[in-house]
This record gives sequence, structure tokens and C-alpha cells, in this order.
Amino acid sequence: MTETARKGQAFEQGLEASDRRVAQFETVTRGPVERLQHLLHGNPTLVPVIVLVAAIAVFGIVAGGRFFSALNLSLILQQVSIIGILAAAQALIVLTAGIDLSVAAIMVLMSVIAGNLAVYMGVPPVLALVVAFAGGAAAGLANGFLITKIKLPPFITTLGTWSIFFSLNLWLSGAQSIRSQDIDKAAPLLKFWGEGFAFAGAKITYGSLLMIAVFLGLWYLLNKTAWGRHVHAVGDDKEAAELAGIRADRVLLSVYGLAGFICAIAAWASIGRVGSISPQSFYEGNLQSITAVVVGGISLFGGRGSILGALFGALIVGVFQSGLRLANVDVLWQVFAIGWLIIVAVAIDQWIRKVSQ
Repeated sequence: MTETARKGQAFEQGLEASDRRVAQFETVTRGPVERLQHLLHGNPTLVPVIVLVAAIAVFGIVAGGRFFSALNLSLILQQVSIIGILAAAQALIVLTAGIDLSVAAIMVLMSVIAGNLAVYMGVPPVLALVVAFAGGAAAGLANGFLITKIKLPPFITTLGTWSIFFSLNLWLSGAQSIRSQDIDKAAPLLKFWGEGFAFAGAKITYGSLLMIAVFLGLWYLLNKTAWGRHVHAVGDDKEAAELAGIRADRVLLSVYGLAGFICAIAAWASIGRVGSISPQSFYEGNLQSITAVVVGGISLFGGRGSILGALFGALIVGVFQSGLRLANVDVLWQVFAIGWLIIVAVAIDQWIRKVSQ
């Protein structure tokens, strides 16, 4: 036997005395609170769904049978339809870790443009709406250009464009509203989404169905397409997304452009909801859309949340307002309650985010 063979046998004999156990990972036992935290982190829409169900149950008890009437429930849908569509546009931007303070101003500006063209200038209503849709997309792209190319912060950018769009509203309209009678006479198509049908004692407007359709369409885009995955990636970490080959600025431009287009859709729906066109309507729409997004569990830090959460958030606000009103709570305290709802929603989001830290 050679010297090498004898050394090999000695080495093998040494191995026989070694530890032969495979590598094992330490099992971490989570408490009930930690399990709940991880569950909510993996299912961001679960919180608003729970809050919505709880709010419906509480106000159903407090307000009695009036709250659960088909008419009242359909009124809640009608009341949140415009803010819900604005919240869909806002949610897209918040998912990219941005914010848009001009969504309501874009909406009102496009309604004024469509109304002036169709009612006062004799432009066919369909063409007037096409111009409004193009204008909404252009306004959104202008926001996106300033943010991606000029590198301005989204908050400051959209705060500035909000003032610009609001001023254009007043200039184009002469600070005058377009009356319902004039719209009925010249362009009844503008009020289409305010129409509806009766169902089991409820009045369902086409605008309510439009809101649901907008959310379902965006849910498909964000969850079933590569573009949607890129939106989430950019919102979660823009630098990492660029290193992965995603053209982050192009994604952001598309998001702001689509958000502006959705604001134009909301403009058409708002005409049917209100029945007239006022340059000073929906003045608080920007904050209300942000409220719906935050309450809906979409993180203001971007990248986390579901677009459907904004729908649930809008419904939660609508349920709170309707329930408190039926309970004869003063409007002042209704606003007070909504303020606390926002604070609690942000606190829950901060707690859930600790899972990934």
C-alpha cells in the first residue's frame, strides 16, 4: 500500500468521528400579535375590509334600519363615486411613492373645457369629451415631466400645478357655472353618468358602476401586466428598479399621464352627479382622495397596497359620513371623526411596515 493510500485511509477514519448532522435553521415562534402583523403585511386590503365591515355593523346598530335600507346604501355609492374615481388616480401615484395635490383641479378644469366646448361653442359632445380626455392626460404628463425631467418633488410640483389649474378654471369659465338647463338643451350626453335605474328599492347610477369599472380595470393592469409590476417596483425602490433594467422615469410618466386621464373620466362623471358645471366644485377633492387612499391601506411610502384598497377607503369614508349623519351627529364632529380615522390608518400602516425592517 502506498504512502498516499495510507494517508487517505487515516483521513477517512478521522471523518467518521465528525458531526454528520445537516444544517438546520432556528425555528422562530411568533406570538399572536406578530402573526397578525405578518398577515396584514401580506394582505394589505384586509385592514380596510375589516374596518368597512365593522363600520357597517356599528352604524347599522346605531342608526337602525334606516342605514341598511337599499336607498341609503345606494346613496352612499353615489356620494363616493366621484371621490372614488379621483382616489383611483391618486392611488396610482401613491403606489410610486408620489402624491398629487392637483387631481381635483384637473377634473374640474376638464369639466369646464368640455362644457364650454359643447354648450357654448357648439362642438359635438363626443368631440368635446375627447378633447377633455386628451387635456387630462396632458395635464398629468405635465406633472410627470416636471417630476422626472426637472427632478422636482411631487408634493411641491402638484401643489404648484393645483394653483395653475384652478386659476385656469376661473379664467375659462369667467367664474360662472354652466346651468343644468343649458347642458340638457345643448349636450345631454355630458350628464349621462348621472342617470341610472331602480333595483330592489335602490337607485343605481351609471356613475357608481363606472367607479367600480375603473377600479377593476386598474386592478387588472397592476396585477396582471408587466407594467403593473414595474409600477410596484418603482414605488418600492426606484434605484433598485433601475438597476434591474426598468426605465423608472418612463413608468412614472405613464402613471401620471394615466392618472390625468382618469381625472378627465371623473370630470365627465361629475357633471352627471352634480347636474351642472361649476369651476369651484369639489374644492376639497384632493384631500378627500388622499384620505380614501390612506384609509384604504395604501402606503404613502409607495410600493405596498392594492388599488382596491382605495375603493374600500372611499366606501369607509362614505359609510362613516352616512352613519354619523343618520345618528344626528353634528357635521363638525363628523369631520373630527374622519380626522382620527386618517391618523389611525397611518399608524396601522407604520406598524405593518415594521415587518420588512
